[in-house]
Amino acid sequence: MSDEQKTLLLTGASRGIGHATVKRFSAAGWRVLTVSRHAFSPHCPWEGGEANHIQLDLADVDGLPRAIDDLRAKLDGGRLHALVNNAGISPKGPGGQRLGVLETDFATWLQVFNVNLFSTALLARGLFAELKAAQGSIVNVSSIAGSKVHPFAGVAYACSKAALAALTREMAHDFGPHNVRVNAIAPGEIDTAILSPGTDEIVQREIPMKRLGKPEEVAALIYFLCTPPSSYMTGAEIHVNGGQHV
Repeated sequence: MSDEQKTLLLTGASRGIGHATVKRFSAAGWRVLTVSRHAFSPHCPWEGGEANHIQLDLADVDGLPRAIDDLRAKLDGGRLHALVNNAGISPKGPGGQRLGVLETDFATWLQVFNVNLFSTALLARGLFAELKAAQGSIVNVSSIAGSKVHPFAGVAYACSKAALAALTREMAHDFGPHNVRVNAIAPGEIDTAILSPGTDEIVQREIPMKRLGKPEEVAALIYFLCTPPSSYMTGAEIHVNGGQHV
């Protein structure tokens, strides 16, 4: 087992936290499989990236069975040591407006929940045999918006992330007897390309550490949750937000 190259499957790998996570695991010698709605970027810093990439919009849950078959073929009967559900969407209104209850139609609710919640459960279910064989770890990337009203995150996004915390507990309960661990992380304001105007005000008003988080700091936590130092942790949701939740 010590000589076996470990394998990570990561959704939402094209930028930000996902991109930093791919680099962290790749640097540690892991094989990295990625799923994203974007085509693979030619500016890829890790080996085997294009061959190990599947382009899929997770809003299309009808396409998930085919993608799972493709992923299983890439594993070639092997083990899956880590599944990181990082993909997430938060639609905005005109001019970047936050979409509240009154502005959010059913199609938007469904799209957000397909990507942020339902695909998480379906991927874990579809690849459970491979996770069990590796005694693997699942990390669900939630958000501070799942536990408090956020000025930029819409209602569908917030509700999906709150539900993801509950799903993490349910998965930990169901998968624990099979030695598959399931945890969640809840990032706050992380320095990525998708920050909204006005984030600087949140940093000064709400974050005790008075700075943005770095994608690499989040990736380091994800790596910890997928490796032996966290071997007795499951069902947890960890805040990584500079104290914004206090």
